[in-house]
Amino acid sequence: MKAVLPALARPLVEPQLPAGLDIAWFATPEEARAAVADADIAWLDHNNPQIWAENVAAATRLQWLSTIYAGLDVLDTALLRERGTRVTNGSGVNAHTVAEYAVMGALVAAKRFDQVVRAADRQEWPTDAPGKLELFESKALVIGYGTIGRLIGERLQAFGVEVTGVTRSGAEGTVGPDAWRALLPETDWVFLAAPSTDASRAMIGAEELAAIKPSAWIINVGRGELIDQDALIEACTKRRIAGAFLDTVTPEPLPPEHALWTTPNVIHSMHLSGRSQTRMFLRAAALFVENINAFVEGRPLRNEVDLAAGY
Repeated sequence: MKAVLPALARPLVEPQLPAGLDIAWFATPEEARAAVADADIAWLDHNNPQIWAENVAAATRLQWLSTIYAGLDVLDTALLRERGTRVTNGSGVNAHTVAEYAVMGALVAAKRFDQVVRAADRQEWPTDAPGKLELFESKALVIGYGTIGRLIGERLQAFGVEVTGVTRSGAEGTVGPDAWRALLPETDWVFLAAPSTDASRAMIGAEELAAIKPSAWIINVGRGELIDQDALIEACTKRRIAGAFLDTVTPEPLPPEHALWTTPNVIHSMHLSGRSQTRMFLRAAALFVENINAFVEGRPLRNEVDLAAGY
């Protein structure tokens, strides 16, 4: 059984790998591509999503693909299903830092700390605060109440926020995909932590933005595709909503000439939420070791993705 694995992870995983594997360690995308054609197991992550997707597509015999990423939207999941490739993702490995970032986004928006920082840069001493919202006793809708969404909810509750989670199944304690829109007019914070799928793309569009009350903020730590960005630009420009804290946008990187850069009351954090940590790769390596032993022994894999659903 052949495995193609990143050399960066070698010191963390090699001592704990099952015996009998033929392992190719790669340091560059080209080395990965050259080794993957006949691989049974592969961990092919790359910072460039397109290169990652191309290398995955080149692995024609792959039985199991492991990835540190939570979202698979750049992969050809239909092709993976056709080939019978199982996929496990990195859901949870950076969940705490993304949840912390999401709550930070709400706090920055509530107090308009972005404006406070700019005032300090100008060496000004304001006599009034630019942001006066309180999280205490406000209402939040967390769309995508999975690992990250639940952690966001727990942290918001500590601030005294009334939290409603949204799940695809409408599981106990949450609302389903047909119920959350009715809650928009009474919601102060709309958090997006859902994956990008055919069902979720542009889930926040002109109709939803019209339903959100003018004092409400959107906090997106999911995927840029969850929002109709043209509709968001119009809503923020015309002050129909208070604003948006966007960790994710589309495309990424956002081109310098894109209107979102200069849209009023839009705060950007350039998809840094998942990178603002020191332990994600350690968690990912431990998860891979757990799963490769389970795979070889025929046991269930942790974080196995439903490729039909996309997550």
